[in-house]
Amino acid sequence: MESIFNPTIQPKTNIGQTIVRVLLGSFLLFAGISHLSFNRAEFLGQVPPWVPMDPDLVVILSGIVEILLGASLLFLASKRAQVGWVVALFFVLIFPGNISQYVNGIDAFGLDTDRARFIRLFFQPVLIVMALWSTGAWQAWRKKNN
Repeated sequence: MESIFNPTIQPKTNIGQTIVRVLLGSFLLFAGISHLSFNRAEFLGQVPPWVPMDPDLVVILSGIVEILLGASLLFLASKRAQVGWVVALFFVLIFPGNISQYVNGIDAFGLDTDRARFIRLFFQPVLIVMALWSTGAWQAWRKKNN
């Protein structure tokens, strides 16, 4: 995995990838800020009950991480492939919160039916793919393996 994070492997990205990366970075910045302010209670609903930390602390810490990741997607173009892998990993790590919301029937973010919560589960893999594609992380990985 060490060579995936090699800063010399920085593939070119096209305008579509750049647009998606900027949108994803903006989304993460907004989500992070909302963790710390007006959506705090909604995000509390996504903290699984088995997490061994104060749920409010989890929301605060994840909000800070989202702000940092969003800013990194927007402003660390020279490290975009590496940032893409980290963002994808973050989306994998927070997925249990979405599963918990579905399994426990927790209403948050307008997801007030089992069907809506179930459909939401399919968006996490899309976010992972968006992070890897828009940053050129997959391209860098393929280039490393060739």
